[in-house]
Amino acid sequence: KVICDKNFMDIIVNRIDAGKYWTDSGASFGVLPRAIWGKEVQTDELHRRMLALNLLLICLPERVILVDTGLGNRLSEKQISIYNPSPFMLPVSLAELGVRDIDVTDVILTHLHFDHCGGVITNFGDKERLTFPRAKYWIQKSEWEMAKHPDDLNKASYDFEHQLYLLEQSNQYELIEGNLDIAEGVTLIKTGGHTVGSQIVEIDTSSEFYIYPADIIPTFFHISLAVTSAYDLSRTETYKAKLYIYSRLKEKKGTLLLNHDPQRWEVNFSEIKYCK
Repeated sequence: KVICDKNFMDIIVNRIDAGKYWTDSGASFGVLPRAIWGKEVQTDELHRRMLALNLLLICLPERVILVDTGLGNRLSEKQISIYNPSPFMLPVSLAELGVRDIDVTDVILTHLHFDHCGGVITNFGDKERLTFPRAKYWIQKSEWEMAKHPDDLNKASYDFEHQLYLLEQSNQYELIEGNLDIAEGVTLIKTGGHTVGSQIVEIDTSSEFYIYPADIIPTFFHISLAVTSAYDLSRTETYKAKLYIYSRLKEKKGTLLLNHDPQRWEVNFSEIKYCK
């Protein structure tokens, strides 16, 4: 880990541990048969697998950008029984890097499922407030609208009033449509696929190139072009997103950052057969 340093004139990339949770194995692997992954992935008595919450912190000389916020500390008893989450580690992990909540200038939300935007709001016992009170939140407009007014297919995936109501009141969010450079070397790419407004993050430093694909490629098992989770709305869009990601990684000789893999964080392009 490299501590954010305002005197460092480049981009610093850090993994942030926001904890872990357990999710249904079949849904996680989608079309991938258990015969392929069953011997390598540990599951519990409820056939759940553990997923990491690997968030991304991007430090620039005048900006501290957090990508996604994890589960937060406001889960219901039902959610706790379903997902068996660890304690919420985001504040502790940021503190280890010397980053306070008021230091975060930007929060990129790759999409608005609970395990990515749950930490937008923090419960302090007798009150709730935005976890990062000075930040601007970057969200695809189509994702925000779906979260706020989900159709029948998406109702179970979003809980806008619980997760995002304070953000809406604060007016500290920016709804974007398509691709956008939000800082020099930091680009948001709208892909869709996992959700209607999923976006990935490209980071181009003076010496390294990274892509944080979020749930387009959540774990090492999902690197295959054909493997998508059962939660993906469009396998075709996810497939096209992966083709784009691998072409960029090959072009830039870059590194893939995995947001849910408990064992792997960085995957060099040379390890991915689609980049050769």
